[in-house]
Amino acid sequence: MSSATSNTINPGAPATGAGVAAPGTSPTFSPLYQQIKSLILQSLQSGEWKPGELIPSEVELANRFKVSQGTVRKAIDELSAENLVMRRQGKGTFVATHHEARAQFRFLRLMPDAGEPHSADNNILEVKRLRAPAEVARQLDIKSGDSVIFIKRVQSFDGAPTIVEELWLPGAIFKGLTAERLVEYKGPMYGLFETEFGTRMIRASERIRAVAADESTAGLLNVAHNTPLLSVERVSYTYGDKPVEVRRGLYRTDSHHYQNDLS
Repeated sequence: MSSATSNTINPGAPATGAGVAAPGTSPTFSPLYQQIKSLILQSLQSGEWKPGELIPSEVELANRFKVSQGTVRKAIDELSAENLVMRRQGKGTFVATHHEARAQFRFLRLMPDAGEPHSADNNILEVKRLRAPAEVARQLDIKSGDSVIFIKRVQSFDGAPTIVEELWLPGAIFKGLTAERLVEYKGPMYGLFETEFGTRMIRASERIRAVAADESTAGLLNVAHNTPLLSVERVSYTYGDKPVEVRRGLYRTDSHHYQNDLS
C-alpha cells in the first residue's frame, strides 16, 4: 500500500458497508471490521509489513482508516485467529512468519507418539525443473506444460526415515531454487520460501487416505513392501487464495500419528 489515503474508508460509511457490485447484480454487504481486515490483508500482501515485523498499533490503524479502535481490534482478532498476525503481550502485533517455532507445526501434523514434536532431518533426493503434469497444473491454477520445480525428499526423525515427499512449485515464482540451496538452508522450507522468494503459505487443504507402500517407497522408508502408510496430499495457498504448492507425502505411522485439533 503506497499511501494511507489509498486505503481510507469513508468515515461516514454505515457499519455494514456495501461492496462494489457488477451491473445487474445485488450489492454485497460486509461489516466494517471485515472491510478493515481486507485493507490490512492488502498491506500484508503488498509487503508493506514484512513477515516478523511489527505492524502499526490499533490506535494508529484506527486513525489511518478513520474508524474506531474497537473496529480495528475486531479485524486483528480475526487475522490473529487465522495465524496471519501474532499478538505479543506488551510488545504489539507482528506479521506471522514461518520462522516462528510454532508455525512449523501448523503444516506438519505428524506428531510423535512419545516425546515432544521436533524438526525433521531432510535428505533431498531430487530437484529439477519440468513441465507441469495436467493434474498438478490444475491444482496450481497454471497451464498444463508450464514450468514447475519438482522436489523429492525424505524426512527423518531421530534417524528413522518417516516421510517421503514430492513437491511441485510454480517455476515462475521459484526461479533460482536449487538442490544446493535447499541442502545448505537449515531452517524450515516454508521459511526459505518466505524469505527468499517472497511467498508465504497462509493456509492449506489436505486429502488423507491409507495406502500400501510400493517397493520404491518401502526402500526409502526402510519398511516392508505393502506396509500401511498414510498418504497426505496438500495444496498450499498464499495471499489472495493463490495456490503455490502441491505436496504429496507418504507417512510412516508406527511411531507417529496424524493430529488435527478441531474447534
